[in-house]
Amino acid sequence: MGWRLRIAAVGLAAITACIAAAFWGALRIMAPGPLEHPTTVAIPRGSGLETIALTLSEAGVVDSPLLFIGGAKLAGGLKAGEYAFPAGISIDGVLDIMRQGRTVVRRFTVPEGLTSAQVVALLDKEPALSGEVKAVPKNGSLLPETYHYSYGDTRAALIERMQRGMEQALAEAWKERSKDLPFETPQQALTLASIVEKETGVADERAKVAGVFVNRLETGMKLQSDPTVIFALTDGSGELGRALTRADWKFESPYNTYHVAGLPPGPIANPGRASIQAALHPERHDFLYFVADGSGGHVFAKTLPDHNRNVAKWRDVQRRQNGDSGQD
Repeated sequence: MGWRLRIAAVGLAAITACIAAAFWGALRIMAPGPLEHPTTVAIPRGSGLETIALTLSEAGVVDSPLLFIGGAKLAGGLKAGEYAFPAGISIDGVLDIMRQGRTVVRRFTVPEGLTSAQVVALLDKEPALSGEVKAVPKNGSLLPETYHYSYGDTRAALIERMQRGMEQALAEAWKERSKDLPFETPQQALTLASIVEKETGVADERAKVAGVFVNRLETGMKLQSDPTVIFALTDGSGELGRALTRADWKFESPYNTYHVAGLPPGPIANPGRASIQAALHPERHDFLYFVADGSGGHVFAKTLPDHNRNVAKWRDVQRRQNGDSGQD
């Protein structure tokens, strides 16, 4: 019977050692980790468990890759992505965050009035996005807004969200449009909205500016919008970088509203919701002209003589601002 007792004793010792090791491991997994300051770690898609453990170890989040791997096998599948870890987080805490996929939420803001080429340029500068934009979307097809995304999301997917957003926003606004507008399609409304967007950044002026262009369309007057000239000269790439000249107004392009009558063939930028609303609910008035007033807004006129006087005042403001009292 002695050998049986010895075997039992050895077995009991082994079991006790396993229990002790498991208990020690559990304590280590739940104990505060080595991370001294909050940090963000990106785990690329397709990373294996060993790669994840080494990445976290190199970032100072965990001090035992082997213990992390052991805990991960018990915890279940871990999700890739970008994670923000607080200082002192335990291995158990890391596993919990990654198992639930509580990734960092990033934000990408599309300002109103950018061309699609400018939006794509901003997307290209976002290092947390992946993939390339194969073709620049049509102007007016992207809704300016703040979009939330996660590390590794594709640029193409974000553009699709912008396009869906614009389609929905335009469709909803079109249903509630004012009556007797001088255009017949949502796309024409979007084109006018893009001109309004580029003409003024003052919220209270948008409907008034839209009313000026509606009046011009209704009377057969050319829109004569400087932003359409800039769009034509730059081929939609962005800002001109200089003041317009009289020669620019004669530039032959279907987008130059000094050269052609009516609306241009399509939007010259991506307008926001407010400008779309202004185009579909223009203020009704008798103004046919407007020019900058020197304070960020515009002054409006019903007749050409009044407008010319306002233009002269604006040129005086420009000369004072430039410290130049000479001729234009």
